[in-house]
Amino acid sequence: MRYLASEDNAVQTVREAVRQGINHIETARSYGKSEQYLGAALKAGVGVPRHQLYLTTKVLPNADRTATAREIDESLRRADIDYIDNLAIHGINTWQHLEWVKAADGCMAAVREAIDAGKVRHVGFSTHGSLELILATMETGAFDFVNLHYYLLFQRHAPAIERASQLDMGVFIISPVDKGGRLYAPSERLRRLCQPFSPLALNYRFLLSDRRVTTLSLGAANPSELEDALEMCDRTDPLTDEERTVLERLDTQQTEVLGSDRCRQCYQCLPCPEEIQIPEVLRLRNLAVAYEMTEFGKYRYRMFENAGHWFPGRKANRCTDCGDCLPRCPEHLEIPRLLRDTHDRLYTREGRRLWD
Repeated sequence: MRYLASEDNAVQTVREAVRQGINHIETARSYGKSEQYLGAALKAGVGVPRHQLYLTTKVLPNADRTATAREIDESLRRADIDYIDNLAIHGINTWQHLEWVKAADGCMAAVREAIDAGKVRHVGFSTHGSLELILATMETGAFDFVNLHYYLLFQRHAPAIERASQLDMGVFIISPVDKGGRLYAPSERLRRLCQPFSPLALNYRFLLSDRRVTTLSLGAANPSELEDALEMCDRTDPLTDEERTVLERLDTQQTEVLGSDRCRQCYQCLPCPEEIQIPEVLRLRNLAVAYEMTEFGKYRYRMFENAGHWFPGRKANRCTDCGDCLPRCPEHLEIPRLLRDTHDRLYTREGRRLWD
């Protein structure tokens, strides 16, 4: 998604990744020229034969099997490959998307035909949806793997990790450094709290030490951005006592700084009549107040009302003080006040998505 500066940059990034031992490359039809650039890298040569690489691409959910069949063939042509190791339905983010997946003549019918034809070897799904939707999609039994958000600073999807393990599904973590907190540029407070480790290294260790996690999607924009990840890639041993002490320190920091304003992410405040994604808004506030992760908060907050079902929910200033959420909050948070405070802290002018 991020090596799109030029075809040459993409080729060099892929080559360097493979040279240093990375064998799983993930792209998607939606990522601009990413599939085409991957094909150029493979054609130019990456130092290993095709069968030693695992290539993942993604197609959007669709109610039309014919459209999906056409998109699969187009992806094969763009990347100039004979088969796709892992094909994901890209963004099962709504219950409507899941209905399309279940439909007898929907996108999965085309995927099954592609598997039978040898064009696809494994099928999974990526998701930016709710935990309930993720679990329901897993229970269809249609998928071999899941791409999802799960990080040291966002553990809402822990039950999905556990269920995937029980179902023998692969678990691909989406963008652990960027979506996980822009950990390549941590705040000074977060950096200090994580010592003697870096926030980036600690997040990698949190994920890599979990044997249920299969792979991390790194999103390197150029060859140099592979370095930090490759330094950590073999650190799959259990967390050390020192690392666990730092994790406890981070939790204590939230408790001490936020006090009675800490949202503990139970999600019982939903649904909101104004469609505000209250838990995520308050999670960003937690991070901004406790760890001074204001820039990350602004980055994610401006996506509300700007990214559709990829980041659902309206901004916190839409709160009407109706009080609907208040009786359902076990922490008795003053949610309307906290929503307004979050908007004041994090609102900035909307930007564009990367591949726009």
